[in-house]
Amino acid sequence: MAHKLDRLLRPKTIAVFGGLQAAEVIKQSQKMGFSGEIWPVHPKHDEIYGLKVYRSVADLPAGPDAAFIGVNRFLTLDIVRELRAIGTGVAVCYASGFLEAGADDADGARLQEELIEAAGEMPIIGPNCYGLINYCDGALLWPDQHGGRRLEPDERGVAIITQSSNIAINMTMQTRGLPIAHVMTAGNQAQTGLPDMAIALLEDERVTALGLHIEAFQSASKFELLAKRARELGKPIVAMKVGRSEQARAATVSHTASLAGSDAASDAFLKRLGIARVNSIASFLETLKLLHVHGPLDGNTLCSMSCSGGEASVMADSAEGRLVHFPALTPEHRAKVKSTLGPLVAVANPLDYHTFIWNNEPALTETFTTMVAGGFSLSCLVLDFPRKDRCSDVDWWSTVRGFENALRTNNAKGAIVASLPENIPEEYMAQLIAKGIAPLCGIVEAFDAAEAAAFIGKAWVTEIALPVATPGKNFGNTAAPDEAQAKTILKAAGLPVPEGQRCTTSAEAVDVANKLAYPVALKALGISHKSEQNAVRLNLKNADAVKAAADDLIDLGSGIYVERMVTGTVAELIVGIIDDPQFGPVMTLGTGGVMVELLQDTVTLLLPSSRSDIETALRSLRMFPLLDGYRGKPKADLDAALDAIMGIAAFAVKNAGKIVELDINPLLVCGVGQGAWIADALLVTKGELS
Repeated sequence: MAHKLDRLLRPKTIAVFGGLQAAEVIKQSQKMGFSGEIWPVHPKHDEIYGLKVYRSVADLPAGPDAAFIGVNRFLTLDIVRELRAIGTGVAVCYASGFLEAGADDADGARLQEELIEAAGEMPIIGPNCYGLINYCDGALLWPDQHGGRRLEPDERGVAIITQSSNIAINMTMQTRGLPIAHVMTAGNQAQTGLPDMAIALLEDERVTALGLHIEAFQSASKFELLAKRARELGKPIVAMKVGRSEQARAATVSHTASLAGSDAASDAFLKRLGIARVNSIASFLETLKLLHVHGPLDGNTLCSMSCSGGEASVMADSAEGRLVHFPALTPEHRAKVKSTLGPLVAVANPLDYHTFIWNNEPALTETFTTMVAGGFSLSCLVLDFPRKDRCSDVDWWSTVRGFENALRTNNAKGAIVASLPENIPEEYMAQLIAKGIAPLCGIVEAFDAAEAAAFIGKAWVTEIALPVATPGKNFGNTAAPDEAQAKTILKAAGLPVPEGQRCTTSAEAVDVANKLAYPVALKALGISHKSEQNAVRLNLKNADAVKAAADDLIDLGSGIYVERMVTGTVAELIVGIIDDPQFGPVMTLGTGGVMVELLQDTVTLLLPSSRSDIETALRSLRMFPLLDGYRGKPKADLDAALDAIMGIAAFAVKNAGKIVELDINPLLVCGVGQGAWIADALLVTKGELS
């Protein structure tokens, strides 16, 4: 589909249908200097903005490269059908009232299906969208004003796709110096999805990087193709995925469902693809700017230089808890920097170079060059320009030139960071970009951008992940086997399940316990969250204890389960699987036990995942030191834990679409050489498991 959008991105002829919105499309294209032909179509007008008006599609000279359809939803179907018949390239469908109208409009879903049928092989954008702004060619299939500028003939810029037309307009109004090549709105994505649009934009050599504002993923496989193509072309992607605040999927019976909401899966998916995620429009634009100037970063180390200790402190504090950081200078490097500044300056990273050398360009160049020579992934100069209406900024340019010389000498990537976004005039940012310096507005936004660029750089040097295990069909009704049945299934799959047996009487429980060897555990079957109902008895060491526990539990559920007690436990993990309609099985790893929701120490992975990915996820948990022998405690059997988790993951992938939920809490990890064991398991299935 992506290659079919070429005529939209480089149109020579545009047909425009409708009234006010269509007239605005013509006005905006003329204002931007579009050099191609515009063909207005209207049944009553003879001329619009000096252009001849055609009465119908049949009267057009030929099939246009692109068409903007700004009529009601019913007429849209007829026009799309007629445009398809004359060989039109692409059509933008502005009208609303299709699938997005919801259940309150009985016609909406039907009309969207009819629209897809009418379009056939002709790509359509929308419906329910504004369309496209092409700042490279001045072609605007866009029914409103905007704030962007046309690019120079040899200039490149970023591309932005958003599912919100109003957010798209707001982004064009930015005064952050970000050069934009294309802005496209996705609308309902009835036929042409966001990934199709994105690949087409990336294929344009005038595009340097891509920004996506995503409300929902329609096709995991198409996003995987997009990420692969972006890496092949060397064009990074940043996404702003909305939905962090929505309620996580309601916990029906398991811990996992409450921990792994749809946003956690979306976040894991973007990480898997090597697409950076940011959480604000400002950070989105600043990240695009950094990627436009420098592309991905080759590491996560930063240096910062400013003439203020206060600014140096703010920069240092802003890096706390981030993937990017300020490494300490080596003694040799520190001595070299100090030799350029004198005895009164305390040299560190971030560096406060004081004002002793202010407006002394040779001295600034020497200090900056020596500092940048440390081989940092990104070198930052904190510099707020004074407001031009009341102050002079002449002296500031010697600092800029010194920084520029330092970057050039070291072949380094650099950014000028303004602590306040308004403190770099827009025209200055264009000059800085031309010098190969990224002008970043706001300290928090600058760190967000650096972190995103470093993430992409790291992702691109690793192998592309396997496609997610999305299920191919609906497997029928759900079933919830009790713990005894669930553990039988898991044991048959080769997973580490302690020996156990279902019992119906106290005497039977004692007999089973004697055969298993003490200590044992007893559980009431058919009860969710057993610990909350006091339905578990642990560490029972003799027959009398087993009989007393069995007498207490026998009437709580649908029987009792006697199980060999696992000893030598070092740590408890939760390993959970939920079935996501977009991404297939989603795995949650975290600190297990009764306080799992309280601690919220979890990480989410999509499947399949490699052993190294799973180990990295485990090591990211706050509880990992417990596995690694915290404060002299015994080390856990990490290999056994990884074996168990890999086995659970393989079981989930093999049964993708058939496992609604699998909640293993806890997975008991014992000392080195003693293994890892599934102590508690809740399973909800859909269809027969393999």
